[in-house]
Amino acid sequence: MSDLTGATRQSPAPSTPARARRGRPQSQWWTVWVFLMPALLLFLYFKFIPMFAGIEMSFQQVRPFLGNLWVGWDNYARVVTDPRFHSAISNTILLGVGQSVGAVLGGLLLALLLEGPSRVLWFIRTAAFLPVVTATAVVGEIWRIIFFPAPNGFLNSVIGLFGMGPLRYLEDPAIAIYSVMAVGIWQNAPYYMVIFLAGLAGVDRSLYEAAAIDGAKLRHRLLYVTLPALRPAMMIVMVLAAVRCLRVFTDVWVLTGGGPAGATEVWMTRIYSLGFERNQIGLAAAASILLLITSVVLTMLAVYLTRARRVK
Repeated sequence: MSDLTGATRQSPAPSTPARARRGRPQSQWWTVWVFLMPALLLFLYFKFIPMFAGIEMSFQQVRPFLGNLWVGWDNYARVVTDPRFHSAISNTILLGVGQSVGAVLGGLLLALLLEGPSRVLWFIRTAAFLPVVTATAVVGEIWRIIFFPAPNGFLNSVIGLFGMGPLRYLEDPAIAIYSVMAVGIWQNAPYYMVIFLAGLAGVDRSLYEAAAIDGAKLRHRLLYVTLPALRPAMMIVMVLAAVRCLRVFTDVWVLTGGGPAGATEVWMTRIYSLGFERNQIGLAAAASILLLITSVVLTMLAVYLTRARRVK
């Protein structure tokens, strides 16, 4: 018995397995960088190098084949004192705010109407999202046909049924910018609809049941259950809308080209006109840098306000 006890005491403890190494082997990291390098080089060549070249040209009078002349801050001074640039900024703010508010409200309304697991709703959501994935130039050409100013134009024929006369939607300076605004709302609202649908999917259904038991009406459930739950999605949508409103270009250019008489000229179309029509590349570069700075500041402000609300 004592021999057995001694043998038991002297038996070696089972060896513990060696700790697994953490992290990737060096060869795997090299493989990752080999696959990433082509995309990074293309991004550097087509994004950052032109951006730094634009910053340099914004301080120069660009003269192709003759050599550039350094003019310092003169380009920026000319841009900010240009009356047409002031008009373009006003149109950008009007168009951006109108499109952002309209598209956000439209996206929210679509999300509330089309939420649900039904196959019919799934088909309608898919059809509603088509304007987002359609090229903006194609959308613009379609709406040019819809806005055809003749009495037998599509939209004029529709309003003619209600006794209204034909309108020149894109040729009348008083309503041209609102016609462009309507196209932007129509195209962007389904994009925000998808974000709101993702937010609605995370709402606890028991809250609706409890509100229904308490006798809450539909508007009360919307105000006190749905909208508070959509606050994070709303913040994301507002940040995206704020940045997008400054960079509107394609739909304006395809529909009106900035006309008539500058009534729809926005920041981006003014830059294009300076750089490619008037060949004032230095001025266009300065206006582009100002747009970049404004976009960055606006984005940082929106992110800061979002975080501040989350902290509260």
